[in-house]
Amino acid sequence: MNKLKLMLVQSRLYWRRPADNRKHLQGLLQENCSEADIAILPETFTTGFLGESAENSEGMNGETMDWMRGMASEIDSVLVGSAAIEEGGRKNRMLWVQPDGQVQFYDKHHLFSYAGEDQRYVAGQERVVFEYRGWRICPQICYDIRFPVWCRSRGDYDLMLVVANWPGARIDAWSSLLKARAIENQCYVAAVNRVGKDGNDINYPGASVVHDPLGETLLKLGDGEMCGAATIDFETVRSVRAKLPFQQDADGFVLLG
Repeated sequence: MNKLKLMLVQSRLYWRRPADNRKHLQGLLQENCSEADIAILPETFTTGFLGESAENSEGMNGETMDWMRGMASEIDSVLVGSAAIEEGGRKNRMLWVQPDGQVQFYDKHHLFSYAGEDQRYVAGQERVVFEYRGWRICPQICYDIRFPVWCRSRGDYDLMLVVANWPGARIDAWSSLLKARAIENQCYVAAVNRVGKDGNDINYPGASVVHDPLGETLLKLGDGEMCGAATIDFETVRSVRAKLPFQQDADGFVLLG
């Protein structure tokens, strides 16, 4: 399948209230996502960002996973977002749930030490690529995008998905880093940030975005709660990489732990 319709669900989040967040997001998904191929929720969509707290985590068989499976089936779309998951330690885990119930995940590698996330969570060590309908998809979570070596394409992905709780104080960095990741990897980048204030009085201004492999902006959302759709075309990835074969001149490297 050459084209995918992405739905960015840029939502406010209720602080540490998983049931309320699931109910709220369910309404947004039902209203906006019936024709999407992939619906993308923010980072830690059940609680808000809890880098300083060990509360509100659950297992892979908990209520959030049950809810995601049910919603993915109902809207017939892959559902993506991260949550605090307890499995071999507490992880900030991006969950990829397909309409047929298949689940894949990525554990955030770069924990946000500035807010204490590294003290209460376990960093993921595996860089993951999901495959879906002929697309190779690289998941990243928030702080990960500051580290281009970790995000760097090894010729192994076509779309980068980013979920975040990225604050307003550094929103220019968010926008610049996402565009850079698209240009340097000649890939689509789709990134969803939350909106509203959290329990620590930190403001999140959205600015969710989709860039094409040249870094051109296909979709940019404002600072309020909203959903936005963008259709991406695999032929664009193929064409850009064929006409501008910059990646063949990239430096080789080995990632050390």
